Amino acid sequence: MAKTPRTQAMRALDARKIAYTVHTFPDTIRDAEQVAATLGLPPTAVFKTLVVVREDDPTAHPFLVLLPANAALDLRRFARAIDVKSVRMASHEGAERLTGLKVGGISALALLNRPFSVYIDASALALPEILVSGGQRGVDLQLRVADLIALTHAQTVEATIPKDAP
Repeated sequence: MAKTPRTQAMRALDARKIAYTVHTFPDTIRDAEQVAATLGLPPTAVFKTLVVVREDDPTAHPFLVLLPANAALDLRRFARAIDVKSVRMASHEGAERLTGLKVGGISALALLNRPFSVYIDASALALPEILVSGGQRGVDLQLRVADLIALTHAQTVEATIPKDAP
């Protein structure tokens, strides 16, 4: 098997001597629940990264929201939690344009030098480690939640609903 190339996210962790484990899977998998199933992990431990923008000010810096694979973001609840009028999900094209990364590989760790506010679902605090995107499709990184929060300056938020909720 070919060696996984170092991603920007890995370089950021290496530079700060933060321990992590690389998990690879077919880069055709773009759904976090499928990633969890492929890796044999619970979907509550595999986090996806969503790009969210303000509706009232689309030129404002976007938000990166990390949440479990089996959860969906309640946009109204999220907007209230961060004290903005309203937010919306960026389109796939918009997310790629804003981050410079492909959907399925968007990572807060790869965007440390970019002006994103990072939020993480509060459920992460109950776990010692989680998996997040490694900055390219087919690569996830497992690291301590405390390290992820410290490095990304993520703020915890309670704004998720079960994925199948109306």
